[in-house]
Amino acid sequence: MDKEITIRLAQQPEADALLGRSPLAALVGMLLDQQVPMEWAFSGPHTIARRLDADDLDAHVIAAYDPEAFAALLSEKPAVHRYPGSMAKRIQQLCAYLVEHYDGDAEAVWRDATTGDELLARLKELPGFGEQKAQIFLALLGKRFGVRPKGWREAAGGYGPANIHRSAADITGPESLAKVRAYKQEHKAAAKAAKTAKPKAPPAG
Repeated sequence: MDKEITIRLAQQPEADALLGRSPLAALVGMLLDQQVPMEWAFSGPHTIARRLDADDLDAHVIAAYDPEAFAALLSEKPAVHRYPGSMAKRIQQLCAYLVEHYDGDAEAVWRDATTGDELLARLKELPGFGEQKAQIFLALLGKRFGVRPKGWREAAGGYGPANIHRSAADITGPESLAKVRAYKQEHKAAAKAAKTAKPKAPPAG
């Protein structure tokens, strides 16, 4: 990225600064954003960089790292994720893919994408990025990083509209983080209620 972007996802200045200047850190943070609080996930890249004694993440370095040693690095307390071993594997898979397809340049995933659909397709090809995660990251790129190919909001689906609080793409500080967390809790509760609701028995006779 040409200039540092102001990000508030980790709620920690140094961790957020890394997300703002490092495309790979942003991708890794998004990869980690599952089954843990968002701040924990997005502070992960900074923790990894610090433990690697580096100022940034390097896809070539991570892809070539000994898998057991990398898993141990993520498992050090405080752990980078609730499941540090499995996430270490996913991060290395992501970095290996970036090395193979983009010469380790994470920003190349979106740098020359001309449409939102094209960018979404590229993101979905990344290891660990399903439809939802790809759409959220696409929305994050558009809303926070100024990466806005034609049709990006539409390609981001329900995460694309402005003035909503549904995902990491909508976080600009503690207040918006609280709104996103509330939305996720409500969405999760509604999904659980729908799953457990029993169908009504047909009328007798």
